[in-house]
Amino acid sequence: MVSTDTLVAQLEEITRNMWWCWHPEIWQIFEAIDVELWRETNQNAVAFLDHVDKALLADRLQSGALASRVTQASRRLKEYLAASGPQANMLAGPLHQAPVAYFCAEFGLHESLPIYSGGLGVLAGDHLKAASDLAVPLVGVGLFYAEGYFQQGIDENGQQREYYGRTEVENLSIRKLHDANDEPLTIHVEVANRRIAMHIWQAEVGRSNLFLLDCDIPQNPDEDRQLTTQLYGGDQRTRIRQEVLLGVGGVIALDRLGIHPGVYHLNEGHSAFATLELCARLMEEEEIDFDEACTLVSKRTVFTTHTPVPAGHDRFAPEMIDEALDHLRHRLDLDLRSFHGLGRINLDNPDEPFCMTVLAMKMSDYRNGVSHLHGRVSRRMWNDLWPFRRQSEVPIDHITNGVHVSSFLANEMRTLYERYLGADWTLEKEMPEAWSGLAAVDPGELWETHQVLKAKLLDFVERRVATQDAPRGDKAGQITPGSGLKQDVLTIGFARRFATYKRADLIMSDLERFKALVSDEERPLQIIYAGKAHPADRPGQALIRRIVERTTDPEFCGRVVFLADYDMNVARHLVQGVDVWLNNPRRPQEACGTSGQKVVLNGALNCSILDGWYAEAFDGLNGFAIGRGREFADPGRQDQQDAADLYKVLEKEVIPLYYDVDADGLPHGWIERMKWAILSMGWRYNAQRMLLDYLERAYLPAVGATVAS
Repeated sequence: MVSTDTLVAQLEEITRNMWWCWHPEIWQIFEAIDVELWRETNQNAVAFLDHVDKALLADRLQSGALASRVTQASRRLKEYLAASGPQANMLAGPLHQAPVAYFCAEFGLHESLPIYSGGLGVLAGDHLKAASDLAVPLVGVGLFYAEGYFQQGIDENGQQREYYGRTEVENLSIRKLHDANDEPLTIHVEVANRRIAMHIWQAEVGRSNLFLLDCDIPQNPDEDRQLTTQLYGGDQRTRIRQEVLLGVGGVIALDRLGIHPGVYHLNEGHSAFATLELCARLMEEEEIDFDEACTLVSKRTVFTTHTPVPAGHDRFAPEMIDEALDHLRHRLDLDLRSFHGLGRINLDNPDEPFCMTVLAMKMSDYRNGVSHLHGRVSRRMWNDLWPFRRQSEVPIDHITNGVHVSSFLANEMRTLYERYLGADWTLEKEMPEAWSGLAAVDPGELWETHQVLKAKLLDFVERRVATQDAPRGDKAGQITPGSGLKQDVLTIGFARRFATYKRADLIMSDLERFKALVSDEERPLQIIYAGKAHPADRPGQALIRRIVERTTDPEFCGRVVFLADYDMNVARHLVQGVDVWLNNPRRPQEACGTSGQKVVLNGALNCSILDGWYAEAFDGLNGFAIGRGREFADPGRQDQQDAADLYKVLEKEVIPLYYDVDADGLPHGWIERMKWAILSMGWRYNAQRMLLDYLERAYLPAVGATVAS
């Protein structure tokens, strides 16, 4: 029998690598020890071990079955880290000597590391996890936000309230790096004519590493210490300084760590200043001019844009650029016109602000949008950067986003998959044939698996509503939110950032019609909402308020719920348990949108506007479409038409198909659509396929061009 001390040491070793967070069989060990504490710590393995009752832990670990699970988990982690990886490892070729450096302002690995706000961060986390699984040499570079993104509460009037609290860093799966003298490894970044000191944190993400820069250290004055306190907090002055710290500081940090990337991947424009630091270094080391340095840097720079609307791109006034980057401009030996021109479409327009996306476009040889439609939108949006090219010839490619399967696939579905696909099906999940065995899934087995997940979701909602910081229906004339949720009722999920273009309340645009849908005695529906609006987004907050008002209104039968403080834990429950995922952005403003890809894996169906990834994925039988992709110049007319199309598809297709059951209660038409959704989309919209696309079309050509030069 392995000693308790050894088992505890094995658990501690497991928690030091974020690998545990995408292996349910690992984190379920903690859940088995003390499920209530596991929930109270927000599924944080480090905090769990720190807070668990030691006598209880020792008692649980004396169980032979649990002890064996711990030892097996420890062995699996060691084997995973020691293995060379699958075929992609060999395909990566020169990246083993010069890895990919993946820059992003946020990384969503797990709810226990709250340095993300939404889709961009979760995508970045999935990118790192996929690189780990495929053994593609890649390191992440970001900022460590001591307070992360805000926690959301909803007051009695339905108004969003934002709360910030410092993260207990000792309870995170990260460690501060130290030098040979056991002092914190420190770098310095020149910002606004003063040097800001930064420490470096490391998160092990399976075989990948994520390095996070932190300026909240004693060497800095209070003003500078606050720069990495909050994600997307502060004003424009704070934002530009954060972006200097991320881009310029990231390059300095990698050099200090002895990492010499062959490719720099800028995920959004926030980190684009990295390219200017790289140019300055080349000019100093190789004694070349800026144009030569720019050519060399652009060859090994990959830029991914995620924003299909002009207002979503970071822009700064020229004087703000001068204040923050004067030192770097002098190193580049550029006059003001040339320097400002790096971020402008029209070099000689003094009224045009400095755009980070323009800088990234100019400083990269490979650029891409994140879906087929978004690639087309981006080519149109940035055509003026290549004025002598037709729109179709603008050099912006597309690689459609995908999701990390193991992070979002429910364990019950995983068991089902392994029965029909074999234990090693995940090794080639980007191949259609790897999923083909699911065609033989017994309809009753698939439906029952989904029903188990749906029951778990409804149980989660009931617990959440009882404790969350949001109206609970305890005032006169109100009812408890979620009191009308039932297992046999068609359940719709809507969870994402509450930006107005995503139109969270489109289904409520005709309130009487919506009321009829939720209160229908024979074929009702129920809807679960979650999401945050940016603290400065008043219209987005107004959307939340309107929806929250419905949750306690008796006229809606308790079938409308809003789950406060949306995070990856809430998302995981929703994508695994709903029947339908509703997505109704104003086309073409959804660059990709990956939440709908997560529900596909778990057997739910999408009901969506033909925008982002779904515009290329929908085939008429693998989900439901809202309209036919028509676009109107007038937003009011667009909303009116899309609302009509939404009601039509719900009333004529979704609801009838769901409630069309046989004598055994099985909706065979619905189940067939579930199966086809998984078969037709699972292989295409996963992070493994996405990363292999980047490897083939971006990373290897970039590192090859660098070697050739």
